[in-house]
Amino acid sequence: MISNVTSGEFLFTTAPFKSCHAATLVETDSGLLCAYFGGTREGQPDVRIWLSQMTPGGWTDPSPIADGQTPGGPTHPAWNPVLFRPRPGRLILYYKVGPSPSKWWGVCKTSDDDGGTWSDPRRMPDGIVGPAKNKPVQLSDGDVIAPSSIESADGWRVCFPRSTDGGLTWQPADPVEQDPGLKATQPTILTHRSGALQALGRTTAGRIFETWSRDSGKTWSKIALTNLPNCNSGIDAVTLHDGRHVLVYNHSNLEKVRYPLNVAVSQDGKTWFAGTVLEDAPPGQYSYPAVIQSADGIVHIAYTWKRRNIRHATLDPAALELRPIETFVCPPPGSPTHRVDEEQ
Repeated sequence: MISNVTSGEFLFTTAPFKSCHAATLVETDSGLLCAYFGGTREGQPDVRIWLSQMTPGGWTDPSPIADGQTPGGPTHPAWNPVLFRPRPGRLILYYKVGPSPSKWWGVCKTSDDDGGTWSDPRRMPDGIVGPAKNKPVQLSDGDVIAPSSIESADGWRVCFPRSTDGGLTWQPADPVEQDPGLKATQPTILTHRSGALQALGRTTAGRIFETWSRDSGKTWSKIALTNLPNCNSGIDAVTLHDGRHVLVYNHSNLEKVRYPLNVAVSQDGKTWFAGTVLEDAPPGQYSYPAVIQSADGIVHIAYTWKRRNIRHATLDPAALELRPIETFVCPPPGSPTHRVDEEQ
């Protein structure tokens, strides 16, 4: 980590798994929780969902909270956990189970004690996987919108299911219109003071996509590519208490070259300014960020660190010294190309 406005730490020093990925964060009354998947290697049957809690003494050791066991059937890998706590409501864990992203299905669990114990898993209806990677958003009327996507042999498509019961059940949504051949997935949702919703996400086209909704997520504009680079890797974003938006992403347009890891800030979701760089030391994979703002105003970011650990970083958004984003070059000059071929 190279920024002078951030602090950070690894979640653990030792773990009962060799590889981990896809962190998710949520703030509860008991503190900050971080979940992620871990096992021998992504896609292996021993991959489970693990949980760590931030305490005054540091992060707790990884604890398994979900796996891919099926009743009377094979054990599949678990994928992409998402923690979410609606208002009011119990804590929800969404995750995916299946042999691959094109064949997985959605599963959820709930907790009434801030992640201490969990309900039995409940498989979601066919065609509903819940949030693909990033946290849902809850609107002022209580409805919840899930940033979802489907990756199939027919392509990658983005959709936004809706829940009227705090994220427990979902109404299906049609895929958002996109150009033929474009592969878009894993959106993250921003909320604007005008009432508009904006989603940004991952593509294979070398740039982040965007789509907008002016009717509380019922319909969305045709997916368009922004000027921000994307290396076919997950991103995340959050709307701050002051109305600004924070985006965490890899400022690289080379396929799966997952460094550097950057923070950008925008007032309107269209013009972005460089905020800080979390990681830029190659070769390395610093990827799949999750970002939230806690009640005290601090921004928390969790991300994959070389597939061997999850790193937690904090920053004060008021302390960021913003500058034109065009000053970045992707990847940084002199950096060796480090392509990651093994994972989603």
